[in-house]
Amino acid sequence: MPKLSDVIAVLEEVYPPRWAESWDAVGLVCGDPEAEVRRVLFAVDPVRAVVDEAVEWGADLLVTHHPLYLRGTTTVAATGFKGRVVHTLIKHDIALHVAHTNADHAAPGVSDALAEAVGLKVTGPLVADPTDPAGRRGSGRIGELPEPMTLAAFAARVAAGLPATAAGVRAAGDPDRLVRRVAVCGGSGDSFLAEAREAGVDAYVTADLRHHPASEAVEAVEAAPVALVDAAHWATEWPWLTLAARELTGRADSRGWPLETRVSTRVTDPWTAHAPMPYAP
Repeated sequence: MPKLSDVIAVLEEVYPPRWAESWDAVGLVCGDPEAEVRRVLFAVDPVRAVVDEAVEWGADLLVTHHPLYLRGTTTVAATGFKGRVVHTLIKHDIALHVAHTNADHAAPGVSDALAEAVGLKVTGPLVADPTDPAGRRGSGRIGELPEPMTLAAFAARVAAGLPATAAGVRAAGDPDRLVRRVAVCGGSGDSFLAEAREAGVDAYVTADLRHHPASEAVEAVEAAPVALVDAAHWATEWPWLTLAARELTGRADSRGWPLETRVSTRVTDPWTAHAPMPYAP
């Protein structure tokens, strides 16, 4: 049976902490490096529902994409939900490890999984990592559909390829416009709108798009407008969990470790209801 330190070493082979942004908080949050690991649960958010699932399943390690403490803390008292999470994990001997922007930048990483989920063949990164001589790592991905389709049909394809959320999927641009070359970025990606436009893609799939950047992208006159497809933040990152679990399982098998992995399907997107409004474009 591998120790926690062994499993973390493998995870950090796939998602080295040095690939994380300087502001990020990745790595081991809690757990005894000498403890044995038999079951590993993968999830996007280290929230109470996910921790309860880890306890119910008997997980020894919880791997999440989002950090529990992104900006640091001075207390882990159980007076708030984050402190309760830490107390519950420690009480049940469950370690917590985070792979965030280091998983975003990996190849394959978060955006590769998103591209696969919406039917794209990846051709390269949207923003290349200058430290990668092979040119595969970086933020976001660019890919191509097998055949052109309308924006409306592609948005429906994105909705079908991602886990369902209350918010669903929305699109900006001419619904009848044909798209084939597409950029994607798991999570919040409107900071890469300029790069998507410069890449000459037909559409850009990401999350958390704000009004003004979105309006400027579809109304661009100095370059061809970029159609936008906006999905829930959680949904655009969830496909990576299966990829990460597969990466860990493959390496565990090669080492003869009897490791069991599981991907949480609990929807932890914070939006829980959607009220459609009569609309005529």
